[in-house]
Amino acid sequence: MCGIIGISGRVEKNKLQEGVKILAHRGPDDSGIFIDKENDIGLGHTRLSIQDLSLAGHQPMSDSSGDVVITFNGEIYNFKELRVKLEAKGYVFNGNSDTEVLLNLYIDAGKEMFGQLNGVFSLAIWDKNIQTLLISRDALGVKPLYYSEIASGSFIFASEIKALTQLISHKLELDVESVNRYLAFLWCPGNGTPLKSVKKLSPGEAITIKKGVIDNRWFWYKLPIFTNQKITIKREFFAVSGITSILRKAVHRQMVSDIPLGAFLSGGLDSSSIVTFAKEVDPNIQCFTIDTKNKYEEGFADDLPYAKRVAKYLNVPLNVATIDPSTLTNDLESMVIQLDEPLADPAALNTMYISKLARERGIQVLLSGTGGDDLFTGYRRHYALQLERYWQWLPKRARIKLEKISNNLNVNIPIQRRISKIFNSASSDNSERLMNYFRWSSDSSLKLLYTPDFSKELAESNANQVMQDFLEPIRTKASPLDQMLALEQRFFLADHNLTYIDKMSMAMGVEVRTPFLDLDLVEFSGKIPNKFKQRGVTGKWLLKKAMEPYLPKDIIYRPKTGFGTPLRAWMKNDLHELLGDFLSADSLRRRGLFSVKPVQQLILDNRNGIIDASYILLSLLCIEIWCRNYLD
Repeated sequence: MCGIIGISGRVEKNKLQEGVKILAHRGPDDSGIFIDKENDIGLGHTRLSIQDLSLAGHQPMSDSSGDVVITFNGEIYNFKELRVKLEAKGYVFNGNSDTEVLLNLYIDAGKEMFGQLNGVFSLAIWDKNIQTLLISRDALGVKPLYYSEIASGSFIFASEIKALTQLISHKLELDVESVNRYLAFLWCPGNGTPLKSVKKLSPGEAITIKKGVIDNRWFWYKLPIFTNQKITIKREFFAVSGITSILRKAVHRQMVSDIPLGAFLSGGLDSSSIVTFAKEVDPNIQCFTIDTKNKYEEGFADDLPYAKRVAKYLNVPLNVATIDPSTLTNDLESMVIQLDEPLADPAALNTMYISKLARERGIQVLLSGTGGDDLFTGYRRHYALQLERYWQWLPKRARIKLEKISNNLNVNIPIQRRISKIFNSASSDNSERLMNYFRWSSDSSLKLLYTPDFSKELAESNANQVMQDFLEPIRTKASPLDQMLALEQRFFLADHNLTYIDKMSMAMGVEVRTPFLDLDLVEFSGKIPNKFKQRGVTGKWLLKKAMEPYLPKDIIYRPKTGFGTPLRAWMKNDLHELLGDFLSADSLRRRGLFSVKPVQQLILDNRNGIIDASYILLSLLCIEIWCRNYLD
């Protein structure tokens, strides 16, 4: 993977070079810029060399005429097949990179090129012939791309916000609606960022820009649920065999690399499945996992024994990255800076530690099991949604009572915390309830923390609105589970999991690939009936059946755990001093977003075990860290 940056408008070479320099961690092997002074176009690139390590892969890359130039971050897994087709049409290649294939494919097919790609990418192509800059992002949003329209008539873009701000001359302002979403979800669904003037390009979206102004925008890819597919796989045998063959092909296809490649291995079903098929190509594939030392908490499962069990069963080497509370405390601030966004999930650090260890061991590409839960179910909310059939028929008065009872449960006890989560919006309508499964905090609880000025700025802002608008075309056509999976695939993946995986791995100069998000598998999963995905208490039922011939049953059917840390225990102890600094009375008053008394009471009540506010406190902490580094 790499880093890209560019501008359509007044180009200042030194600022463009500074932006490239800031992206150097994403591509430590090479860098370059392209400037077309006559047409006010500037493109920059930093390269992590994975395919065609020669200078023939240097970017920005132009065609023989110099009129078409590309800067590209990603991997095109079917580039060899595309190259054969292009060569048959007379196109000549100077090297062996997928970048050159993309460049010629654009010349051949224009903006229709995207439908032919199987891969992950963010890219920009300057076409002097039609005076147009084209930018786009891959179908599932594996690779990030931020952009900004500047009032002076310039359009800028970059792989990371910290590089993008080098090209922004106006004062940076906080986007209060996005801050509200970060607190509601712990991440921000949609194209908003903490900055008013900076947006995220959506997955599967493309934009054309002329003279610094957006000329057209469209979605070249939509999830299967929106394409009105009527074909479903009705027999279990065909569904199981389909998953096995497509996942195997996806893993093998994504192992194309001219440098050493490894894999994450948590010991869960998803990562174990990836390693199973990767071993067929590389019997000694290096695997990596995490060991969270000290202070385990109730409800927090240790993955390490499972990872060791799978590694021994598959006979693959396992490398263990060890962390402890002091490590997390020391690295939390750098995590927020690297993420570009105040995502309140310490799992991001796990990705960084594993990537760092992989790089130290000479591995620059890692396969990940990300996406299995989002395609085939597996999260607790999928099970909770299935349980609704047993109580949603109750009259509203009874559901209100159920909701009140759940609010009085002891959330410090894991089982009671999960029951409370299930019923905390029991009285809401079906649509609101679906959104609330993704939320961490309610509007009412958040408003208690906001200052009057912050609340006034928010006005009637609705944190759920982006998701509601997304589901509108299928609200009456798709089942609740299909709608939830659509939200997973569009928002929870792109705006949360894939964001932190990309940023934290690239901080270490490591590329992470996600075979579960291969488009062939995504499309196939859309044809599988719900009964083959979530069956009673068993999530990913079909994937589990598919992997029974390859993995031990105690691995396949082990309890679901997150890729996290024992945050609740750490927040009460090791991170307490950090909270006292960043969320002190003086700090809160200076920022003006959160009221002093309720926030400090929240810290006290959480420390004393009266409530469980660990994640909301982490979110407040991350927002303040972000503001100090990006605004102050």
